[in-house]
Amino acid sequence: MTAAPIFDLTGRVALVTGASSGLGERFAHILSDAGAAVVLAARRTERLEATRTAIEAKGGRAIAVAMDVADEASTIAAYDAAEGAFGTVDTIIANAGMNSEGMTTELPVAEFDRVMAVNLRGPFLTAREGARRLIAAGSPEKQHGRIVITSSITAHKVDAGLAVYSGSKAGVLQMGRVMARDWIRKGINVNMICPGYIKTEINGEWFDTDAGERQIQKFHRRRLMEEGDLDSILLFLASDASRAVTGTHFTIDDGQSL
Repeated sequence: MTAAPIFDLTGRVALVTGASSGLGERFAHILSDAGAAVVLAARRTERLEATRTAIEAKGGRAIAVAMDVADEASTIAAYDAAEGAFGTVDTIIANAGMNSEGMTTELPVAEFDRVMAVNLRGPFLTAREGARRLIAAGSPEKQHGRIVITSSITAHKVDAGLAVYSGSKAGVLQMGRVMARDWIRKGINVNMICPGYIKTEINGEWFDTDAGERQIQKFHRRRLMEEGDLDSILLFLASDASRAVTGTHFTIDDGQSL
């Protein structure tokens, strides 16, 4: 007996939020390379077009859609566009996020609300709308729904000055577990990835400073992770290989939280 490729996503339709840069952009390429049709979602559509062109140049299928993850109407419209192009989205990567730093006593309430809107309400709206459509399309019988939410090691690792960001990412973990329980009989798996520190647009300027370099030197391996370090776990959770995995989180951090 010959085993089928366990990370073959042929026939799947994946929606990736925050796909205009960083991890989201890479996730889109990795999912496309594995055979999925990819819906690139973000507020900055002009950057999405470059990613769409690159994917299509490799023979993949992709569309770019404007999506503000904190806005329900925008989220619904993005799913409508995805279905119009490729059919029901069965693989949802809720990756959009933003950072916030500063001592808790100094942070304005507006900053708290802004971060929570993107980092917590965003995954809620993205996952909920996707689940509604999956269930309507027969996921209880097909057992093919996959939702992956990007959290962070700061959800369980204490770093000073990240109270709001860490709180939003910790909230994602418990929210995702409850979603997994809510939809466990609906053929939808919900899991979370907690990446360690990777240099992206969100934190790039910080790690270029002397203070950022000192932080890197405190890591046991004295290095940042690379975006490609998450490829395997993403493909696993998006594929049939994870059929028995739901309601859990995976910390991929190069030992940074040890």
